[in-house]
Amino acid sequence: MNRLTRWMLALMAGALFSVSCGMTSVLTDVTPSAAPQATATAAAAPTIERPTPTAPPAAPAAPLPTAAASASGLDNEESVLVNVYARVSPSVVFITVFSSGTGTSTTGEATGSGFVLDTAGNIVTNNHVIDGANRILVRFSSDLEVEGRVVGADPDTDLAVVSVNVPAGTLRPVTLGDSNTLKVGQRALAIGNPFGFERTLTVGFISAMGRVIRLSDSGYSLPELIQTDAAINPGNSGGPLLDSRGQVIGVTTLIFSRSGVNSGVGLAVPVDSIKRVVPELIKNGRYAHPYLGITGETITVDMATQLSLPAQHGVLVVEARAGGPAVKAGIVGGSKRATYNGRAVLLGGDIITAIDGLPVKSFDDVIVYLAKQTKVGQITELTIVRDGKEQKVKLTLGERPR
Repeated sequence: MNRLTRWMLALMAGALFSVSCGMTSVLTDVTPSAAPQATATAAAAPTIERPTPTAPPAAPAAPLPTAAASASGLDNEESVLVNVYARVSPSVVFITVFSSGTGTSTTGEATGSGFVLDTAGNIVTNNHVIDGANRILVRFSSDLEVEGRVVGADPDTDLAVVSVNVPAGTLRPVTLGDSNTLKVGQRALAIGNPFGFERTLTVGFISAMGRVIRLSDSGYSLPELIQTDAAINPGNSGGPLLDSRGQVIGVTTLIFSRSGVNSGVGLAVPVDSIKRVVPELIKNGRYAHPYLGITGETITVDMATQLSLPAQHGVLVVEARAGGPAVKAGIVGGSKRATYNGRAVLLGGDIITAIDGLPVKSFDDVIVYLAKQTKVGQITELTIVRDGKEQKVKLTLGERPR
């Protein structure tokens, strides 16, 4: 049973998915949270037609209406939404994945979403959509359906690239935006294929920025996720999250729900992760994540007070993993058992208070900094507190074990 099937069974069982607020020991690049829910959906076997690819004339991008504009009785906001959908929906594809057997007789079948990145035929989607696939079908808004080939995938960002061989004129690439400039309260539009309903538009707001969610199967985390209340359901996975200008700001990837369907808490991989990871997937088939090599947990003021720690904020190093960059640099893990709020903790390890001069308030700060600002082989400086004294330690970041 592949991962998508297991997640769908969990959905059908009505499992509760919610972010944990507890503090637990975590791997490098990991934060305590609930397991993510994939948003691919099972589908009945389709009847597949293979029309000969043709190259219709590319439609020019229509300008967005001005504040005073209206069209056919639509108000300004409706005009914006109609315009965005008309321009972007032809870029969204319907992905059918067969994970066992051959042809449409297979029982291991699921569907998801993706979008056209360029005229070379590269399609961006989620890793969990294509994970374990031995056959992929990509259907465009013109009903053209072709075989897809996985070019590269990265489970730790849940991104993947699928290539299709079609004339460049049949492809309508999206425009990538900038997730660094996003604000809570901005409009967020999702286009995807929930429950197999192709190219469905849902609209909401950006509810929060910078969510860090643990991946249950790898133990690492997805950093800097965008949270939105735009309806996201099984089958939306891999589709674009857009701003009101029609620019891609993220890739829809997770939902948190009591019922397994939309509850107003959807999450998307930010577009800046696409810009960083996808070119490497196209070039090398994989992405090398920088690796510090520790387990640790966030220190709170209450924790510092109750356990008499020498710092009120930072990351307590529980373990420096054997053979990792931290061990090689002399970082020390915990050795003394203690109890905090009824749970066991290991004390005596170094406390990380800054990385490359930037203050560390929580382990999420370390995760996000490593993901956004560093590369494998880069020299990084940690500010630590050891035996009550502050000191600086330099280390060379390794590559995260796969």
